[in-house]
Amino acid sequence: MTLRGTARLAAAGLALVLAGCGFTAPRSSEGFADLDSLGILDVDNTLTLSIGPTLLRLAAKHTGEDPETQAILAGLDGVRVRVYEIDGDPIAVAGRVDRMGLRLQDQGWEPVALVREAGETTVMLIKAHGARIAGLTVLSADEHEAVVVNVMGDLRPEMFADTMVALDMDMTPAVQIAANP
Repeated sequence: MTLRGTARLAAAGLALVLAGCGFTAPRSSEGFADLDSLGILDVDNTLTLSIGPTLLRLAAKHTGEDPETQAILAGLDGVRVRVYEIDGDPIAVAGRVDRMGLRLQDQGWEPVALVREAGETTVMLIKAHGARIAGLTVLSADEHEAVVVNVMGDLRPEMFADTMVALDMDMTPAVQIAANP
């Protein structure tokens, strides 16, 4: 075997080990969102981030004296973020965002927020597993950029309330009910 072949084999082995030991977001989580492409001709991927439970728990231990942040991070299984620059048709990308949201609804995800403003589309969905929220997915696109975020783990409704207030969004009934049982 050549040096190049050995290096490729080692890289593949390392990727398998890292994928299995919690450094990347787990596909096996109930809150994992199986997402489509936003269109290879219309977008250019500028950031892909996948953080698994091992790194999230490590971050929780190093958040200082903020017990709320520690609890949130410790309860997460994974976080995936993809950021795309739109270099094609933004209307086509917004249509794909809508279709991704509908496809997730077909897979049991529930919409909790939909924002359509001039040139911007944002869809927020949650995935329930039993009596708890196991996943949150946010799909957003404007004229220049598209962002996809998938958070997996033990998510508490009060986490959404603070976020929606910060974004100056009205809470939908699903989130209101979940936040105030």
